[in-house]
Amino acid sequence: MIIYKKIGNTGIEVPAVGIGTWEIGGGLSPDRSKDDEGIQAIRKGIELGMTLIDTAEKYADGHAEELVGEAIRSFPRDNLFIVSKVWPDHLQYEEVLTAAERSLQRLGIDRLDLYLVHHPNPDVPLKETMPAMEELVRHGKVKFIGVSNFNVRQMEEASSYLENNVITVNQLPYSLLDRDIEKETLPYCVKHNITVMAYWPLSRGNLAKDEFLSNIGKKYGKTSAQVAINWLITHENVIAIPKAVNPEHLEQNAEVANWRLSEEDIELISSHFQ
Repeated sequence: MIIYKKIGNTGIEVPAVGIGTWEIGGGLSPDRSKDDEGIQAIRKGIELGMTLIDTAEKYADGHAEELVGEAIRSFPRDNLFIVSKVWPDHLQYEEVLTAAERSLQRLGIDRLDLYLVHHPNPDVPLKETMPAMEELVRHGKVKFIGVSNFNVRQMEEASSYLENNVITVNQLPYSLLDRDIEKETLPYCVKHNITVMAYWPLSRGNLAKDEFLSNIGKKYGKTSAQVAINWLITHENVIAIPKAVNPEHLEQNAEVANWRLSEEDIELISSHFQ
């Protein structure tokens, strides 16, 4: 049975492991040569229960959103939790509104479940960006808002410009090989009920080949990648969004939320990767 976690203080529950779409449909520019593979991967992930799908306007210059839109068309909309992000070049008030509309059009939906500021932009004040994010909520274009790649100071500033909404998510790089957020950002998010959505949970694939994790995994009949992601989601407010197109890897990702490492092994892993 898949483990679900609440998104911030919304009361909405989503799978603890979702689908990341970075490099599906291309990197920073479109590559349509593997569109069918990408669409099928997203559909298979949904069928396996990973109904949280993360994308962004920057991914493949919008093409990733188009592929997500094609993939989700055959599923009931209310069963899915769709996340997208606005790029730093579009953080002025009107540009935020326009960027969200373009994302909705590419996705073929009338609302986003979660909309994030992809990165802070030092040249655009957050007092201009965050009211636009609230405007999207008021008009029913977005249900919840959040940020990505924000530190504590930036989260506090962003929150100060919100009147009727709160930051529900901060999407951050987090893995056993990148634990920087544990110093300040993760404790802040726990204290303020902000969900951490961990991207690069396998540290760009490096943890999938880790021998120490492989040996731990043998006790559970799991791979090193599954152990690495399971360790992440043992944290109460952390959700992981690994990207995969290989059917076997998708099945393994979906299985991550079906079991739990022992407390002893969690401590052992934490100590090993300090």
